Amino acid sequence: MLDDSFFKKVEKKTKVDKNTIISLAEKLQNGNMKDPETLNEVIDTLSKMTGKKVNKELKNKIIEKVVADEVPKTIDNMF
Repeated sequence: MLDDSFFKKVEKKTKVDKNTIISLAEKLQNGNMKDPETLNEVIDTLSKMTGKKVNKELKNKIIEKVVADEVPKTIDNMF
């Protein structure tokens, strides 16, 4: 388990608190990443965490790509 000093460093750099990080990790771990509802929650949480707005159209495109397994498996394939 990660200690509080790790979370304090992350919070200082990202302004995201420990509870939000743990909540997102639990959603990712426990959720079905092919389930549109779970993906919607994860996208909303990441949007709030980063301060980046994700409109409904973009969110739907992201969900479609993930559900269809069209997301690159490695970073090398992303670019």
